[in-house]
Amino acid sequence: MNDYRPLVFAHRGGADALPEHTLGAYLRALADGADGLECDVRLTRDGHLVCVHDRRLDRTSNGRGLVSTKTLAELDSLDFGSWHPGYPVDEEPLPELSRLLTLDRLLEAVRDSGRDVRLLIETKHPSRYGAEVERRLVATLRRFGLADPRPDDPVRVTVMSFAALALRRVRAQAPAIPTVYLVEILPPGIRRGRLPFGARIAGPGVALVRSRPGLVPAIRAAGHQVYVWTVNDKADLDMVLEHRVDGVITDRPKFVLDHLATL
Repeated sequence: MNDYRPLVFAHRGGADALPEHTLGAYLRALADGADGLECDVRLTRDGHLVCVHDRRLDRTSNGRGLVSTKTLAELDSLDFGSWHPGYPVDEEPLPELSRLLTLDRLLEAVRDSGRDVRLLIETKHPSRYGAEVERRLVATLRRFGLADPRPDDPVRVTVMSFAALALRRVRAQAPAIPTVYLVEILPPGIRRGRLPFGARIAGPGVALVRSRPGLVPAIRAAGHQVYVWTVNDKADLDMVLEHRVDGVITDRPKFVLDHLATL
C-alpha cells in the first residue's frame, strides 16, 4: 500500500473485546496500538459529561431510565460492564471495566498515557440540554488545554456529531478544533462532497459507503478528509482501504491493526 496508512480509532474503546466506554477498554485499545479513541458524551442532570452512547441506561448498565435525568452520583453507583461477554466474571469486581466513565477521567487517562492520541468525541443529539452540551464540552477541553491545539501536543481532539447545528456551535466557540459531520443517510449536497458549515471532515457509515461507491471520491475531490464508521470485518475494511480513507473507526482495533500490518 506504499506509504498509505489510515488512522485507526477504537470505537467506544473497542466495544467488541471489552465493555464499551469503560476505562479498561480505552486503555486496552491504547496498549494494542490504536492511533485514537472514539467516545460519545451526554450531560447528566447535574451538568457532568459522561461517556455513554444510548440515551437510556438499559442496554449497557444495570440501571433504568434516561441518562439525562440522573445525577453523576446516581450513575456512578451503577454497573456498566458485567453485561458484556468480555467481562471476566470469575474475578473480583473490576472498576476499570464496570464503572461509569466521565469525560474528565478519560481525558486524564489520555494525558497520562505518554503517547500520541487522537480523541474523537461525539456529542449526542437530540438532547434536552441542547447547546449546553457543546458549551460544557468546549469548557472542559479548555480546562485540559485542548481547545486550542498546539502542533507539539500529543493529544489532539476532534468533535463529531450527526447534528450540523452542534458542529456550528463548536466552530463558533473553538474554531481550532476539527469537526466531523457524521452521516448515515445521504443528505442533499453530501453526494457532491459539500459539508455543512462548521464541518471539516466527513464521517459516513460503512453501509452508506458500500451502497454509494462514488461518495468517498466526491468528498475527497471536494478537499475533505473521510473517517468511516463502524468497520468491523475484512470485506468492509478492504473496501474502505481501496477508497484510501483517512480514518477507520472500529469496534475491533487490534483486528484492523493486524490486517494493516500484513499489507
